[in-house]
Amino acid sequence: MAMSDVEKAARSRAALLAAQAPDLQPAVEGWLARLAHERRLSPKTQDAYARDLAVVLNLLTLHLGQRPTVADVAALAPADVRAVLAARRMEGVAPRTLVRLMAAARSFGRHLEREGLGKVGALAAVRAPKVPRSLPKPVSVCDAKALADPATRAGEDRAPWVLARDAAVIALLYGCGLRISEALGLTRSMMPEPGGGDQITVTGKGNKTRMVPLLPQVTQAVADYAALCPYVLEPDKPLFRGAKGGPLSARIVQMAVERMRGALGLPDSATPHALRHSFATHLLARGGELRAIQELLGHASLSTTQVYTAVDATRLMDAYRAAHPRA
Repeated sequence: MAMSDVEKAARSRAALLAAQAPDLQPAVEGWLARLAHERRLSPKTQDAYARDLAVVLNLLTLHLGQRPTVADVAALAPADVRAVLAARRMEGVAPRTLVRLMAAARSFGRHLEREGLGKVGALAAVRAPKVPRSLPKPVSVCDAKALADPATRAGEDRAPWVLARDAAVIALLYGCGLRISEALGLTRSMMPEPGGGDQITVTGKGNKTRMVPLLPQVTQAVADYAALCPYVLEPDKPLFRGAKGGPLSARIVQMAVERMRGALGLPDSATPHALRHSFATHLLARGGELRAIQELLGHASLSTTQVYTAVDATRLMDAYRAAHPRA
């Protein structure tokens, strides 16, 4: 059975603590506790931070020739940080990964300063690599509908309830703009029956909740799955189940979309998360207000949502170049 996000975070936490010098372990443990209780980061984000800091500290071990102590971290010079980044660049690590590693290191450095364990100015003095900004890659309206249509997979040798389940999850991703973790985090009691409600409350990043409207087609897709599911869907337990009755893994949904995009001739960019991009892009193309789309997506900053205006503008220019006689 696939591990839950909480179990993954606990495993990363244990591995990170076990690999550190004795005097650094309490500082790392305090930092992890701050992420969980003060910043209220999700287990998945805590897991990512723990793994990234483990990479940074392992790189420092190689650079310094020993496991770094609190004093070693506090005494880091900008040249040390640059050397570590340069080593990772030579290994072919993408700039986006280096930015993530720097974010974890700086967060840990700020924690050390707050605890009076030293000032780690070297981390702030070194600029993170620039990451080229890439636009989201939504799929077309027709392709999004095809991905959410159970008939697309009618020829597969799979149980009808499995096909209905995957179709229901995909309908939530495209019809409500949910992240895959948000869709899989729903319980049975959260989802109204057809005609019984037109919105749901979802928990997104940072444990923030938001109200999301429900289309009748989405509600019906979930009801069709629930009627076919061979397991008892208890009100407070996960709505979507795996083949053995446990919580459905995100990887299973990703694999289902991979099979469908092969059948539909879609590019590799057609992923479950691309359906969330499609939700936003298609709303904007139909005259949706940016602020409303921001609230529907659960973005903390409007600038995050504004990237979809660039996607829409790019599509308009592509259509202009393809169709205008003087283009």
